[in-house]
Amino acid sequence: MIILGIDPGTSMLGYGVIERTGPRLRAIDYGVITTPARMPLPERLESIYLSLTDLIELHAPALVGVERLFFSKNVQTAFAVGQARGVVLLAAALHDLEIREATPNEVKVATAGHGSASKEQVGRMVQAILGLAEMPKPDDAADALAIAICVANRERSVNRIPTGALDRSALKPVPVGATPYEKAVREALRRERLGLDSAGHSSRVPEPKTAS
Repeated sequence: MIILGIDPGTSMLGYGVIERTGPRLRAIDYGVITTPARMPLPERLESIYLSLTDLIELHAPALVGVERLFFSKNVQTAFAVGQARGVVLLAAALHDLEIREATPNEVKVATAGHGSASKEQVGRMVQAILGLAEMPKPDDAADALAIAICVANRERSVNRIPTGALDRSALKPVPVGATPYEKAVREALRRERLGLDSAGHSSRVPEPKTAS
């Protein structure tokens, strides 16, 4: 299953395309769609729509994950996000794609394990989960990949719910143990706690020794 994750915005819209094969996730494409501030708003929204259409036609996703609009103290920012979300929903609807929404807190919990994670922590977890050589940049692209990861694993959890069967003894037992995704999350969290980089070396700066 291919999933397109979107972090909406009018000046910069992040996108991330991942593929889920069983429990495994891999990144296919990610980046940002930008529009210049001097461009009239209708043209900016049209540019976003056309770019999204190109992404959808190129990667043929089964689902589109988008950040759910939430209350913001910055009304102007919330308004811009809402406009971009509308374009995303329109593009998905015109391509008969299902939409899955997730709040920023849900995305952080799904990737970093807690809702107070910083953008850097989310980026590191996205790198670990998808096995990327480096942390995805900019933050909007990393957030879009995180949204896609959240949606992918939410869908997998739903699909794992057993359905009714006449002979339940004939069902194959559900395998016990952590999935590769869960192992990657645990390992990345362990490295984060210990201050290790992806190679297992300490990333903490040693404190200078004081003369006795």
